[in-house]
Amino acid sequence: MTRRNLIKRLLGWSKTALMLGIFPFFYRLGSAAAGAGTGSAPFHTGDLSLKEIARRKIHHGNDRFLNPFSSAGHKNLFQILRWKLFSENPFRPLYPQERVVPVTVDWGPVRSSEGLSITFIRHAGMMIKDMDTRMLVDPIFYDLSWFIKDFSPLVSDIREMPPPGLVLITHGHYDHLDVGSLRVLDRETRVITPLGYGDLFEDLGMKKHTRLDWFESFIDGQRSITLLPSNHWTMRNPLIGPNRSLWGSFLIRTETGPTIFISGDTGYFRGFKEVGEEFSIDLAVFNLGAYEPRWFMAPSHMNPRETVRAFRELRARHMVIVHWGTFRLGDEPVYLPPVQLRRELAAQGLSDRLLDLAHGETLICSPDQKGWKRAV
Repeated sequence: MTRRNLIKRLLGWSKTALMLGIFPFFYRLGSAAAGAGTGSAPFHTGDLSLKEIARRKIHHGNDRFLNPFSSAGHKNLFQILRWKLFSENPFRPLYPQERVVPVTVDWGPVRSSEGLSITFIRHAGMMIKDMDTRMLVDPIFYDLSWFIKDFSPLVSDIREMPPPGLVLITHGHYDHLDVGSLRVLDRETRVITPLGYGDLFEDLGMKKHTRLDWFESFIDGQRSITLLPSNHWTMRNPLIGPNRSLWGSFLIRTETGPTIFISGDTGYFRGFKEVGEEFSIDLAVFNLGAYEPRWFMAPSHMNPRETVRAFRELRARHMVIVHWGTFRLGDEPVYLPPVQLRRELAAQGLSDRLLDLAHGETLICSPDQKGWKRAV
């Protein structure tokens, strides 16, 4: 590799890291460390339940939030250089098979259907319609950045999207909390987030902002939306470091009846079993993407095998996957996550539990609430 190419690649991946909060570029240049400085829990919490961790606020540090489920700390400059410049990438030969697939969303079924539906827009963005209320989750309608290729550009006019009544944000990484996408929404829209994003939504003029800690709920009639713990972290400004805001999964008890679990970004952790024991989950929506290489990504993102394990522990009836097909944020090509997931499910006799949902498609829950069908 020439010196010029080395510098070019360094600059490109530094920009990517800063954009996505992969690691605190200016915050830590040394080795990753556990403890409050990097947002890892300062002591062992394996014998405490998720609710007890939340009740004791063990995930609350002095000036930032802590991840009680991992002591891995955050990746640093030397680790990202090892990944991008000096590690073999076995997936590189598959990149020529990647295709740009423009996304068109037919909003007709979302407007006309009664009861419950779920629409996969792109990346981790989706719309859930529950009776007369539409919930938009982690919307990102546009390119993430000019230096990150978009494999599923949204070609539908976003102004044709039925306006959501609620917006749910799982955490603050730029591919989940996209200010440009939020700006196209009505400022009177109710936003539900974890703790710590008040200033951002004040700046957007979105003052109907509900901030939840783990196991706190937003109640809207017969519908409840509960923030649950997850094994992740967040950052938007490397100058001040990670975890100034919280992150989590959502559990939605719909007015229609079924319960939906939204994982958000998360590494595998013991919490799935506890959640499955406490709640009866009809549909689990998992983020599956940016999971290779494992030595780098495992603390933050599950791979297909771990996703199937989490699904089994949740004891959910069906599953859907998002967070694939749009941006190549890990080593695996964008089309690979559902391919590998189907293999894992088939090996465990669970193929019928996956609801195939492509970008732009809508699934409608049957009137008896026991099955889902693709909208036509």
